[in-house]
Amino acid sequence: MAGGMDHLDQLENRSVHILREAYANFKNLGMLWSIGKDSTVLLWLARKAFFGHVPIPLIHIDTSYKIPEMIEYRDRLALEWNLTMIYGQNRHALEEKRTFPDGAVDRIACCKALKTDALKHTLSGEWPRYRLNHAKKVYELDRNTEPFTGVIVGVRADEEGSRSKERYFSPRTTESLWDVGDQPPEFWNQFKTEFAPGTHLRIDALLDWTELNIWEYIRREGIPTVSLYYNQGTGKRFRSLGCYPCTQAVDSDARNVDDIIIELQSGKFVNIAERSGRAQDKDGGGGLETLRRDGYM
Repeated sequence: MAGGMDHLDQLENRSVHILREAYANFKNLGMLWSIGKDSTVLLWLARKAFFGHVPIPLIHIDTSYKIPEMIEYRDRLALEWNLTMIYGQNRHALEEKRTFPDGAVDRIACCKALKTDALKHTLSGEWPRYRLNHAKKVYELDRNTEPFTGVIVGVRADEEGSRSKERYFSPRTTESLWDVGDQPPEFWNQFKTEFAPGTHLRIDALLDWTELNIWEYIRREGIPTVSLYYNQGTGKRFRSLGCYPCTQAVDSDARNVDDIIIELQSGKFVNIAERSGRAQDKDGGGGLETLRRDGYM
């Protein structure tokens, strides 16, 4: 058990170091919060890195197809933890019903419109952003349209094939395009923090964490998570959270964090990919890497 704790401490220390380096070296940073377990651990680490205060705005891309409980959880924590909470979305695609649930496009095109395009234009400030007014507990149009020059994200290398090609500090073009073959080397835990003007940056502070590490850390720290991750009497739970038309629950008896850890260590999910329930990963033959090259998370 002690060895496990030591490993979690090492992961925590590295992530906290990366968060502090990012904040010290780059202006106009944002942090993406998908409301899932990984980005919530990232948020928890940011609170540790900056002594209980998160000086970086939290950004959520709202597709309008998230499970309602996820949005309720987002706003409850944002108010409780006093977070600068911003959301953006592709209102044009939603109003014109250019989505997969409406049958107008396939899953990949829907993801591109509601996630990739919404993220790029929210980060650039070209599309409206909505900021949580803590006093009124409502979202209002954000008057600040200054571009975010970089975003901190909760990508893990073990989560999916294209994410294993990432770096801690991963450069993008100003249009958020990702050149997989042109990534800076990061040997011996050394990383590059100097980039040409106009470079948009993704900071991957959880890159070395595994799904098991995430849940072990959630248990150790007592981090609140969305109850959708647990079997609530139906014999099913969500292992990965996304839009409800494209995310399937898995058969599971896990009712708490301890049960999930057992499933990952020696149980039914030892050799099953975490995102096996995410339909868009299977579409188009490597669809997720295509989306990520264009700016997806």
